[in-house]
Amino acid sequence: MTTIDQEQLKRWRLILGAASEEKLQSYGAGGSMLDPESVLMDEALAAIYDGTASGYIDDGAPSSGNSRKAGLGPSAPKLAKWLGDIRSFFPPDVVSVIQSDAIERKGLTQLLFEPELLAQVKPDIQMVATLMALKGKIPEKTKETARQLVKAVVDEIVKRLSEDLRRAVTGALNRRQHSPLPSATGLDWNTTIRKNLKHYDKQRNLLLPEKVYFFDRARRSKEWTVILDIDQSGSMAGSVIYASIIGSIFASMPSLETRVVAFDTEVVDLSEQCANDPVDMLFGIQLGGGTDINKSIAYCETFVTEPKKTLFILVSDLYEGGNRTEMIQRLVDMHEAGVKTLCLLALSDQGVPSYDDAVAKKLAQYGIPCFGCSPDRLPELMEGALKGLDLAALAEKVKHTGN
Repeated sequence: MTTIDQEQLKRWRLILGAASEEKLQSYGAGGSMLDPESVLMDEALAAIYDGTASGYIDDGAPSSGNSRKAGLGPSAPKLAKWLGDIRSFFPPDVVSVIQSDAIERKGLTQLLFEPELLAQVKPDIQMVATLMALKGKIPEKTKETARQLVKAVVDEIVKRLSEDLRRAVTGALNRRQHSPLPSATGLDWNTTIRKNLKHYDKQRNLLLPEKVYFFDRARRSKEWTVILDIDQSGSMAGSVIYASIIGSIFASMPSLETRVVAFDTEVVDLSEQCANDPVDMLFGIQLGGGTDINKSIAYCETFVTEPKKTLFILVSDLYEGGNRTEMIQRLVDMHEAGVKTLCLLALSDQGVPSYDDAVAKKLAQYGIPCFGCSPDRLPELMEGALKGLDLAALAEKVKHTGN
């Protein structure tokens, strides 16, 4: 058997588990199919994915047949070793998946209850969603560690999105004024070229501008109102996190009056927490429960003082538990009054979740776009909305250029 064949069989053995070893050895592999490092990797996977394993509760009973012997006992040292093993053997994105599966499939909530264990968890948005859902059960001794984990994710998302969002808003507002202060992001190419055409050098085929024009970065305070209305039902966890953090970025921009509202059957105004500390805001969100979108929109309507300078973003799967007809009519009335109105069925990296297709189509008929959007595409939407572009056309463009 060639080395390549042996490597392939080893991979299949890791995928299929110990029960497959006898069958795989019939293909010609002699002796143990796994080297010492692969054995450790196999045990780490077995703790979560082997249906015959006892899970993380190791009752000490001897294993039989081909069932794996690995298990994650309730002791912190054993769980800590498992966390260390998966971080050693797998890349970060795979570690995130295994951690999530550990909680969902094997009930490894101990990951969240011991600060020394939680400190070893890889921070990611799925883990933040889990912490938010279980925040009432996290013991006091672990809360600060949990907060640090959430803060690490928040800081990473802010770093990833803040510059593009700020550039989009800066680029969209007050484009007609010019400034003597140079700024690469504010360079007015059209005016610079037009006013310097007389300086074109035909021999070198170069335009040699005598003066370069820049858009004025100064904007009057609170020029636009942005309202984020966020459905906090359990299925929207990733969208809730992203939307809340993006709301905190908006709140830091002096040109925007930002309101952040979360709802289930009740409405919670998170605007103050959003402006002060997005981590506290996330811990203030209660995932799960019913949904009354209409009630929430009615609350958000009170913030619309200048419709043509207001952007309303509903982040929801549109499954309405309240008055659906009235909810649709409220959105239509806002749209017809001049409010830039759109619905994000998802604001996440995982794609579009299940949503009420009938409501989405109904809203689309009135010119209110409904679509899934990755956070990286939101700056483009923001800039288009503030510039007065057709949101339906812009939404279609975003859909066709990837989420």
